[in-house]
Amino acid sequence: MKQLIPVTIVTGFLGAGKTTLLRSLVERRQTRRLALLINEFGEISVDGAMVRDTVGTDTQVHVQDFAHGLIAYGDDELFVPAMLALAARRAQIDHVLIETSGLALPTAVMEQLQSPELAEHFILDATLAVVDTPLLLSDRFEHDAAHAPAATMFDQQLEYADVVVLNKIDGIDEDALLGAETRVRQRAPKVRFLELAYNAQLDIRLALGLRLHQPTRIEHAHVYAPVATMPAQDATPLAVQTRLNGHAHSGLGAHSHGLATHKHFHEQDPGWLSFVLRSDAPQDADQLSQAVSEAARIEPILRSKGYVQSSDGDGAMLVQGVRTRVSIHRDRERATTSRSQLVFIGYHINRGKIAALLSERTGTKWN
Repeated sequence: MKQLIPVTIVTGFLGAGKTTLLRSLVERRQTRRLALLINEFGEISVDGAMVRDTVGTDTQVHVQDFAHGLIAYGDDELFVPAMLALAARRAQIDHVLIETSGLALPTAVMEQLQSPELAEHFILDATLAVVDTPLLLSDRFEHDAAHAPAATMFDQQLEYADVVVLNKIDGIDEDALLGAETRVRQRAPKVRFLELAYNAQLDIRLALGLRLHQPTRIEHAHVYAPVATMPAQDATPLAVQTRLNGHAHSGLGAHSHGLATHKHFHEQDPGWLSFVLRSDAPQDADQLSQAVSEAARIEPILRSKGYVQSSDGDGAMLVQGVRTRVSIHRDRERATTSRSQLVFIGYHINRGKIAALLSERTGTKWN
């Protein structure tokens, strides 16, 4: 039997810090040969570009972008061929990492890994859910009228995770961290492990090679029993012992999540929108930061990101926004950018209003 290639899925809501965490794992990969599939809900790839900047000329790390729509969902015709291409190069790959869009569930990838095309090549190692801890503690994921769409997606991402990574925790005291852990456990009691990522860094041993979904072979049949280190009162083998069936989650019961639920995102909830605004004019960092932050106060923008030209002529700047929190800093790996491009993602956001506000506040044309 040929050795299966382990796959780690990295999920998490918009702006949780998935890409930054991935970059730190790449930097700490040691001798591991990695393949990364980066999915973004938008027409341009910002996260993929950031990871490529980290990889540089390293030939032991392969990066592939999946823009437009959601990776492995029902109408995605690229995922299976991309994975089969990786399988054909198995001698050069030790581990595959898949970063899902912040508006996707990891179950779509989980299901595809069980498909006849992929099951003989890959095995799920673990699913990591990255959490914006300050956002969690600020009640932005509560199920009230204002936050319900985000809260529903956030809960489902946690539900199917093996490991939850509390991110952006620098400056958060121990009591607040315990409060964050309590909130996660209340929302997703089947999560196996909680880990802390200070400075958006996680020990690679806590992320890769966890082997949480490894099969046990008995008389040439695949049998999936609970993880030995996580006993539970009702920890019994699954009744239907097919590959990765149900993702046992500490033996506490199977999940049902057929591909029929993984429609294109706009079919699930057309209120979620993503678009790109562009400008050919150089930008002042302070003015643009204030403009993007103000736009997020007026419109329900949950995520903004992109690269812009610097008005001082000293290279490209990376823009990262989570709601009204916006940071703009020099990208040392990127010498320049031909024009400024910003991706905005939100719920029922108005492109015209945001473009007009940015144009007015920065004194440059955005469209």
